[in-house]
Amino acid sequence: MAQVNPTFEDIVNANKQYSHNFSLGDAAGVANLYTENGQFLLPNSDFVTGREALQSTLQTLMDSGIKSVQLETLEVEDYGDTATEVGKYILEGDGGTMLDNGKYVVIWKKEAGQWKLHRDIINSSVVD
Repeated sequence: MAQVNPTFEDIVNANKQYSHNFSLGDAAGVANLYTENGQFLLPNSDFVTGREALQSTLQTLMDSGIKSVQLETLEVEDYGDTATEVGKYILEGDGGTMLDNGKYVVIWKKEAGQWKLHRDIINSSVVD
């Protein structure tokens, strides 16, 4: 189990907000959890950069049938105003059907006292 520290707890709470906003279908609310020039690096895709592009991509994911995102933080390393997180995710559709699961790495930045996702990369663990 990772050592619990204030940054760890802050990031776990930010992830809870991410999951909550996603489950509401609030793509703008999820995008606002990223820095202004945040990036989402999806498999088989180009960089998604900036809140407007993030919101559009997140809305597309929601419209594709992803209803919820479960995030499990495994490790957080704090470097002052930046931190790295390693974790696991599960994407679910209607009725809790698992659509994908995998791992992720996020570089977080602290802005105005709040941790924001800055670089977010995911990698599926599903084997075809």
